[in-house]
Amino acid sequence: MLLLSGWVLLHLVLAAGLTVLARRYAMARQLLDQPGERRSHRVATPRGGGISIVVATLTASIVLALYWPEHAPVLWCFAAGLVLVAAVGWLDDHRPLSPWLRLVVQAVAGAILGAGLYGSGETMLTAALALVLVMVLVNVWNFMDGIDGLASSQALIAAVGAGLLLGSGPWALLAAGFAGAVAGFLPFNFPQARIFLGDVGSGSLGYTLAALVTVAWLERPATWMLLLLPICAFFVDTAFTLARRIIRREQWWAPHVQHAYQGWARRIGSHVPVTVAYGLFTLGAVLSMLWTIGLRPLEAFWFTAFWYGLAAWAWVVQQRKMQ
Repeated sequence: MLLLSGWVLLHLVLAAGLTVLARRYAMARQLLDQPGERRSHRVATPRGGGISIVVATLTASIVLALYWPEHAPVLWCFAAGLVLVAAVGWLDDHRPLSPWLRLVVQAVAGAILGAGLYGSGETMLTAALALVLVMVLVNVWNFMDGIDGLASSQALIAAVGAGLLLGSGPWALLAAGFAGAVAGFLPFNFPQARIFLGDVGSGSLGYTLAALVTVAWLERPATWMLLLLPICAFFVDTAFTLARRIIRREQWWAPHVQHAYQGWARRIGSHVPVTVAYGLFTLGAVLSMLWTIGLRPLEAFWFTAFWYGLAAWAWVVQQRKMQ
């Protein structure tokens, strides 16, 4: 327990120190997100602070690969994919890139992670799952990174849940180090953001969580649907909002403020209650996942359906209040 605490604290301190440097860099380069009608913040704020989480998580993966040679191939592939997702996000933070180019890079990152799993003896289904989850969660976290502390706090809660579920071994330690890194960044992003994650951060959070969910699925294939609970709030808000924008023939990939969390924050004039409410919901979902992980498949399905139904109901309520 003492060694685990030290491991988490190490990544927390590393990420916090790097966030200070990232903020200085962003201010010097004028990498600022300006307020606007498609933004939820009111003052110009530096972006790109998520690079601190990337460096800390990358450091953890390298250390673990060296310490656990039998897991090294997958961990090296994870690290390679993380670098790709972070690099395209970092470039986009400096100069906007085509969303299609970013999608291609994300697909390559997911394919590399999947190839690492397949090469270590896992099935092609596992490799495909890794690719799909990377593509989905990278973009979910990018879409949902719109108010102070929301994306980082959700990633922190989900990572803690994944670490507790995995229990021990390199992937549990990766989850712990990642959680520590996010915790080191969070005070700079909430309750009042002094720096944003940027695309380098939001995409990397989604990528890392995709890897952790995939590995957890290998541990609990019979009740895999329960592993979707930590991403429930983000997935429902993204999927429903995206579907509505597509139906309305809007440019679904363009910035907007139509997510439930954005409308809620705009209506009450504060980000803090929204981030806290989403956090409490996800905390409840994670605790439920840990409590029910031994359920039979059919029971797990209905339990997961309940949480997703609850999130869908909350989305509808918030959208009606926005009208």
